[in-house]
Amino acid sequence: MKPALRLNAKVLPVIAAIALFMQILDPSRVWVILFIGIGGTWLFCLWWVRGLASSLHFKREMRFGWAQVGDKLEERFTLTDQFSLPAVWVSVQDHSTLPDHYASVAIGVEGNSTSQWKITSQCTRRGVFTLGGTTLETGDPFGIYTLTLKDPSSSTLVVMPPVVSLPRFEVLTSGWAGEGRPNPRSLEETINASFTREMVPGDPMRLIHWGTTARRNKFYVREFDGTHAGDWWILLDLYKHSQVGTGSHSTEEHAVILASSLITQGLSEEYSVGLAINGHAPDWHIPRRNEYQARALLKALAVASPSEHSLKEFLERTSKSLGRRSSLLIITASSDSSWIESLIPLMRRGILPTVFLLDINTFGGHAELQPISSTLQSLGLRCHIIPSELLDNKGIRPGHEGEWEWRVTATGKAIPVHKPVADWKGLG
Repeated sequence: MKPALRLNAKVLPVIAAIALFMQILDPSRVWVILFIGIGGTWLFCLWWVRGLASSLHFKREMRFGWAQVGDKLEERFTLTDQFSLPAVWVSVQDHSTLPDHYASVAIGVEGNSTSQWKITSQCTRRGVFTLGGTTLETGDPFGIYTLTLKDPSSSTLVVMPPVVSLPRFEVLTSGWAGEGRPNPRSLEETINASFTREMVPGDPMRLIHWGTTARRNKFYVREFDGTHAGDWWILLDLYKHSQVGTGSHSTEEHAVILASSLITQGLSEEYSVGLAINGHAPDWHIPRRNEYQARALLKALAVASPSEHSLKEFLERTSKSLGRRSSLLIITASSDSSWIESLIPLMRRGILPTVFLLDINTFGGHAELQPISSTLQSLGLRCHIIPSELLDNKGIRPGHEGEWEWRVTATGKAIPVHKPVADWKGLG
């Protein structure tokens, strides 16, 4: 920390100099007392704050490098004074950008001792924020000098969107016919055939079971355990001219919450889930199914912001990159039906869209959504109209970082099920 010393009572050196000068011109006990009193106090306070400047040490630590909306963030502050005199008052000023995080305090520390305290706050908004730096101000008890110490240490904190418990939505399944019945006891995809059934148009030749076909004189195909009906591609449309509402009660924030909830649901059902974001910085994550995918996709949603490109433009630019025979889950607030025609080339490639249309009427906007829903249904597609009430704060399932979870036994004993991570790390 770099110290900066400021003299508040600039008149003291002047008075001491005048007293010395007058003592030389007209010696008197008054000038001696004035010089010793004023000059001595000034020099004593200067020595005090210079001692604090080289002896005060500040350390700031946090427990988590990422969090989710609803998680508790805990920080630990340690202030050590290695000087023989105390820091009677210390003002700790926090420069973090995390909303609703108040870490600025006023504290004191005795000489040759350490003071430690903790600050706990709740993450209320998604995004990427900075924790730190910190400015410390202290001084002598008389307020003659102010010592400023700046600690530039800071860390980046990613706050991911919350997850909502969704009702069961029908999602059109793609993939080859005969797939899509996962065995819940199967941990991985398998090539073991579960049973055979009569072939229908659209079944690939590679799935024909020739033994059954020869016996029954009809084409039969195999079905497999543990295979899903294609991948889930979640397309989040954040075209800025389609958004309605402000803050947490906006189609933008609700669309992000819906995307994070569908990601969690899809991965829990063992689908490979990918994400395409029509945002200010378009983002693209190919479908995967592993323990890191959920966090990677939620981090992408944490920084998503509105786009200059319409949903129609985004579909036309990205349609060729979507894998064949995938389920496409489109989340949009667009009441302009012109983007629907961009779905037809996708359907020809075996990509079946399911549309989640945010009801902008429940966000303060005005639009007739029934024509869009009817058009999609006429194409054999599903359209779910999502009101704001479905994704409001009442349905949010908070994260678990910084939270204790308990289970109470039949005898009334509380047993911790989830403990907050205890490892502290300093800000970089």
